[in-house]
Amino acid sequence: MKHAPCSRRNTRRWSRIHPTLVAVTAILLLCANPARATGIDITAPLNGWRNTSGDTARYTQDVHYPAVSVATPEGQSVNAMIAGHIKGAPKATSKKTSVATMVVNGTPLPQRVEADGSFSRPYAFAGGSNSVEVRAADGTSKRVQFYDAYSGKTRPRLRIVLAWDTDGTDLDLHVVSPDGVHTFYGDRVAPNGGALDVDVTTGYGPEIYSSAAPLPGTYLVYVNYYGSGNRTGDMTVAQVSIITDENTPNEKSETVRVPMRKAGELTLVKTFSMP
Repeated sequence: MKHAPCSRRNTRRWSRIHPTLVAVTAILLLCANPARATGIDITAPLNGWRNTSGDTARYTQDVHYPAVSVATPEGQSVNAMIAGHIKGAPKATSKKTSVATMVVNGTPLPQRVEADGSFSRPYAFAGGSNSVEVRAADGTSKRVQFYDAYSGKTRPRLRIVLAWDTDGTDLDLHVVSPDGVHTFYGDRVAPNGGALDVDVTTGYGPEIYSSAAPLPGTYLVYVNYYGSGNRTGDMTVAQVSIITDENTPNEKSETVRVPMRKAGELTLVKTFSMP
């Protein structure tokens, strides 16, 4: 069977159709294999509904100095962590670590990526709706959203999150509440109900102070540059996010960034009041 010659009219028609076919084919391939499209696999948390009633989670991390690279405690509950793998991530070395961005309920945080592309971080999620997005260095991303249906789970009305932008460094979050109580890695649980859930000594954070019933009055938020191993002169930028009434229509969030230039610095990052 002979085909009709390719006329100028047919050529123009094909030039209109061909890009459409290419676009449709690309969309179908993405839908058929979304993990390959993003290159990111999130193993915890997972999409959907869950109920953490009766779940026990360890939020405290053993403190070792000089810092080690493992940030998630052994045996950590899958309901209290963020973990996964980035395919084709730049390889981490002793001098340079690959970094991704982790966005938890709208708050962006730097996230260490190991040499094999894996990432892991303990995180204390509140009840209700939560979302986690992981963004790789090449701009690809993947997002999961889940709902914790455990009605008895404590919901923090105040959450203060510290993160920083260098590996192998140790920054510490210090919070002084209106009653004068000082909460930090050496005294993580305050009599007024405030608590520091993770002490990260390995770089990036996050360290999180939370309170379900914060006292009214003035809070002081300090950041201490504890150390950077055997290196000297490593400046790091501290990021402190103050979140009130998280996962409610009244949620408010403020983020402050402060350069920390050398080990030993103690900086008052933010003063704020709770009604």
